[in-house]
Amino acid sequence: MSTKRYPEEFKIEAVKQVTERGHTVADVSSRLGVSAHSLYKWINEARQPADACHSQLSQAKELRRLKAELKRVTEERDILKRPRSVLCQAVRVRYAFIEQEQPRHSVRLLCHVMRVHPSGYYAWKTNPVSARELDNQRLLPKLKQAWLESGGVYGYRKITLDMRDLGEGCGKHRVYGLLKREGLRSQTGYKRRPGAKSGPPAVVAPNHLQQVFTVSQPNQAWVTDITYIRTHEGWLYLAVVLDLYSRQVVGWSMGSSIDTDLVLAALLMAIWRRKPKNPVTLHSDQGCQFTSHEWQDFLKSHNLVASMSRRGNCHDNAVAESFFQLLKRERIRRQIYPTRDLARSDVFHYIEMFYNPRRRHGTAEGLSPVEFERRQSQRLKSV
Repeated sequence: MSTKRYPEEFKIEAVKQVTERGHTVADVSSRLGVSAHSLYKWINEARQPADACHSQLSQAKELRRLKAELKRVTEERDILKRPRSVLCQAVRVRYAFIEQEQPRHSVRLLCHVMRVHPSGYYAWKTNPVSARELDNQRLLPKLKQAWLESGGVYGYRKITLDMRDLGEGCGKHRVYGLLKREGLRSQTGYKRRPGAKSGPPAVVAPNHLQQVFTVSQPNQAWVTDITYIRTHEGWLYLAVVLDLYSRQVVGWSMGSSIDTDLVLAALLMAIWRRKPKNPVTLHSDQGCQFTSHEWQDFLKSHNLVASMSRRGNCHDNAVAESFFQLLKRERIRRQIYPTRDLARSDVFHYIEMFYNPRRRHGTAEGLSPVEFERRQSQRLKSV
């Protein structure tokens, strides 16, 4: 089987099943439907050095650089080992900490760790309390009194008006900063703030699917949608394309941005895998990724017929939503992903190593999607 059919994202995750998860090459190649020769080739390519420029650095120069870096990092670690919360404090608190630690570390290093400029520290040391800060300390009790008299309801705008009635010439931004520093805020309502109203989509297609989720042959109707996965690095977005015939995930793509490129990559994988000869109905919602002119041009050039639900109607895309519910219930919600790469690898394992080749599906006669299509193909050949 030609490796040109598979994108780089598919190859990387396939190699991880062997190198990181401990599966054998034979098992992975059997489940993914690729030849062992291709899989060995991907593994060898992955083991090659990723950046050739590192080999040009001399060992002695690199060693000196690493020692200097280690010394700097160790010293910064020792500085932050005691009061890490200082970084969250006001600048004047950090200046006081620098003055305390000056006998043990250089001022420049301490300023770098505390994220302040040395000139600011020396200016503070000459005059620790500025005239502005003295005036803030005078003004703050008046702000608190005005906030308490309002019953904790007023925000910085109304309190600014109260200060002007008292003859204080302070601006609203200054009042806002002082109130925020003291943790004082206005009383807000219980309703959610209305979101921005979106305009009409660029391209809207008619609903050809009409909630008919049973089709008689592969590559007759596909559905596509996007979901999100929480990681400690941020959201990881997953776009999938499913064939309604067997509920097999024929295309997928993951990334940190939810844009048209994400859904196009998933659709391109589906086309590489299935190579449909006849027109295919592709159903989606009216998200901006699916209503762009770039998406519509791609569908026309690959003999795909767009189909869309009306806004706010999730029933026509119930098959994709059902798959996302299975994925999150059976895999994602059982753990917390520290990085996007770990989440990507786990989702790949679920789709390609479990869901498609192994997981039994009620609409596929209790078989996995891959096995269901294989048996149906044999039945047609025997007729």
